[in-house]
Amino acid sequence: MTEKVLIIGSGPAGLTAAIYAARAGLEPLMVEGMERGGQLMITTDVENFPGFPDGIMGPDLMDQIRKQAERFGTRIISSDVSRVDFSQRPFKVWVGKDEFVADSIIISTGASARWIGVPGEERLRGYGVSACATCDGFFFRDKELIVVGGGDTAMEEALFLTKFASKLTVVHRRDEFRASPIMAQRVMDHPKIDVAWNSTVDEILGDDLVTGAVLRDTVTDETTELAADGVFVAIGHDPNTKIFLDQLELDDAGYIVVSPGTTLTSVEGVHAAGDVTDKVYRQAITAAGLGCQAALDVQHWLEANEA
Repeated sequence: MTEKVLIIGSGPAGLTAAIYAARAGLEPLMVEGMERGGQLMITTDVENFPGFPDGIMGPDLMDQIRKQAERFGTRIISSDVSRVDFSQRPFKVWVGKDEFVADSIIISTGASARWIGVPGEERLRGYGVSACATCDGFFFRDKELIVVGGGDTAMEEALFLTKFASKLTVVHRRDEFRASPIMAQRVMDHPKIDVAWNSTVDEILGDDLVTGAVLRDTVTDETTELAADGVFVAIGHDPNTKIFLDQLELDDAGYIVVSPGTTLTSVEGVHAAGDVTDKVYRQAITAAGLGCQAALDVQHWLEANEA
């Protein structure tokens, strides 16, 4: 059986694409992955997704969207795609030893935040540890925060968080930032921001909520404790594109390249949506919007190619 459209990945982009594709009669098959639902599955309160004035837990939101996709006929496989072949149509996708063929593909495998990998980090994610200032900054009004990193991402996160935090410390392992000079200067000039140079985070402290972090001086090897209500890790993201390395055009950072204004990749009939293409916004609502766009693009493409 050849699928009309096969969706790889199940975050807001993939599930929204599934809803639109299913309602268009395309009977989508989704391979959602073992870690279904994307990064919202490790997010606690979501207060910026339209339609939920009192907020909603990330896993609950994804469960509702998933049920909506299934209601319209999306079939879901809870496994990971192991290999793809986009060299000719119909396209081939393998889930373990099982082979699936499809006239079109939507990729929504997302991107994963890089973490520092220290004690307390994983346990306190969603309870003071975050990798998204735009998502979680609002919860830290008048709080003291730590931002880990030294690139433009860290500078942008730190400056954004000054809208809420009473005080903020940027922890950087070197004696100068890697960020662009103008961004670095804005951070160093900001009255709310201190910089802990030549420092790394050894441990994030707290039982139920973050209470601080243990910093290690990279020059003297001495450790100190710094009180804080939240730790924002801003050392970048990695798009989940390894299985597409020799199949699609990727940019220097590994994100899938799409034609401007569309979701079309370098292979006709293969579309991509969400954080796997988006290194700027990385929000659930923008991912969902791109998922809608991908489904509509696929629908029009299939009609034009009489698939």
